[in-house]
Amino acid sequence: MIRATPRLWAIWKVTRRYGLSEFWGGKPGRHAESRGARLRLALQELGPVFIKFGQALSTRPDILPHDVAAELAQLQDRVEPFPGAEARALIERSLGRRIEEMFNEFNEVPLAAASVAQVHTARLKPSDEGDPGFEVVIKVLRPGVHARVEKDVALLRAMAEFAERWHPLGKRLRPREVVAEYERVIFDELDLMREGANCSLLRRNWLGSELIYHPIVFWDYTRADVLVMERIHGVSLREIDRLHEMGVNFQVLAERGVEIFFKQVFRDNFFHADMHPGNIFVDVSDVKKPSYLAVDFGIVGQLSPADLRYLAENFLAFFNRDYRRIAELHLESGWIPADVRAEDFESAIRTVSEPIFGKPIKDISFGVFLLRLFEIARRFNYQVQPQLVLLQKTLLTTEGLGRQLYPDLDLWKTAKPIMEQWMWNRINPSATFARLRKQGPQLAEALPELAQNAMKFLAKGGALPSHSMDASGVEALKGELRSATRKSLHAAIGGTAWVVGALLYGLASLNGAAPSTAVALVSSAFALVGFWGWFKAFR
Repeated sequence: MIRATPRLWAIWKVTRRYGLSEFWGGKPGRHAESRGARLRLALQELGPVFIKFGQALSTRPDILPHDVAAELAQLQDRVEPFPGAEARALIERSLGRRIEEMFNEFNEVPLAAASVAQVHTARLKPSDEGDPGFEVVIKVLRPGVHARVEKDVALLRAMAEFAERWHPLGKRLRPREVVAEYERVIFDELDLMREGANCSLLRRNWLGSELIYHPIVFWDYTRADVLVMERIHGVSLREIDRLHEMGVNFQVLAERGVEIFFKQVFRDNFFHADMHPGNIFVDVSDVKKPSYLAVDFGIVGQLSPADLRYLAENFLAFFNRDYRRIAELHLESGWIPADVRAEDFESAIRTVSEPIFGKPIKDISFGVFLLRLFEIARRFNYQVQPQLVLLQKTLLTTEGLGRQLYPDLDLWKTAKPIMEQWMWNRINPSATFARLRKQGPQLAEALPELAQNAMKFLAKGGALPSHSMDASGVEALKGELRSATRKSLHAAIGGTAWVVGALLYGLASLNGAAPSTAVALVSSAFALVGFWGWFKAFR
């Protein structure tokens, strides 16, 4: 904390100069600007980390006064730009060629300026005679942005260490891990090669979709500090009045936004985690079925298979009001301590959830529900999951954006079928056979070792030194070893049956035709034996 003192002093001076004590109960001073404008200017002066915080707040007019949210929305792409001539010099130095050699046109007046970079429009050199050249945008990092971010992240690390050591809830809230996760995210955002790769993957995942479009990346002109991609043309989500005048169907637009988010998370396990209005445009070529145009892919998220499964089951359990299952999932995943009674946690969750389901859909905020659920979970020593912080923030942003577009948005109606389809895709026979065919070689390789371990358990169980404990203890231990042996054998039988079933099904499918009914039945029988074996092994 001592090393962070100069930065803390600088932050305090900025908050005092802009009269921000008004936000935490202080007396409002005499200022020419509104409170929202002063907060925006202060965050802008404090740098990228604080601007990101303001951007996140701007998408939640349900928890911020309208005047403040409207001002903070300007942080999405209207931050004070740096000179266009400096941007030109940075691009030329990074790409090693003069602008005129690469582009037919280059506009030194930025199209947009954000916290870590700004964007200029340009046109590539034509490939053929008469070709006007491809319209592109060039994103270039702000000068000195790495140093500013490093300074503020160091401050966050110091504050997290202090909180974890001295705050009563420090160990449980795991602030150092949360800051480490944020540090990874923001430094990834400073690598424009990584952003280009993110855009390319999102484009492949959604190519041909009527819901959203992602631009083409031009890799020959892309470096760590310069990114060139296709320029998209659409109406900004901030231009609500203009979209209304065009007759855009806002219900469809809001529901499609929710659908995109849940499919990115659960279908692709790769989600755009910075979908604020400055990064999203609307394709109004069909106002009855409007679609999205996305930009700015510096922040994306992924989850481990285990976290993804627990998250999906939690969502589905909540949609179905299965509070017992929510409690069990929190215990199984280790999110709350094992000594917590599931019945007590179930009762607490029901207390939070039931009043919510009694309200009209338009009055239900998933964000508010999450906050209340976390308050309840804290009573049971809930362990903060740093890897889920980005997802939670994105979900809150998505809901806030959807409610801005269509206040009666039914988040549940849109999300629940996607979750159910995701679960079915994981457990239906075709998906099971596909996974087994993919994992067959590893399973086949592991079977001899499973059998060998079973024999070792059996041998060890028959030759226990009886002098180390009394006779009853020896017999109890032998019983446990015999049980372990049976479980290993059942696991080996189950694994063998699954591999055989998957191989039969796969061999019958090699010519591209669907397997015969007989083959499908035999494969299903082996699968059932596999399920029986694994059930007996792990029940």
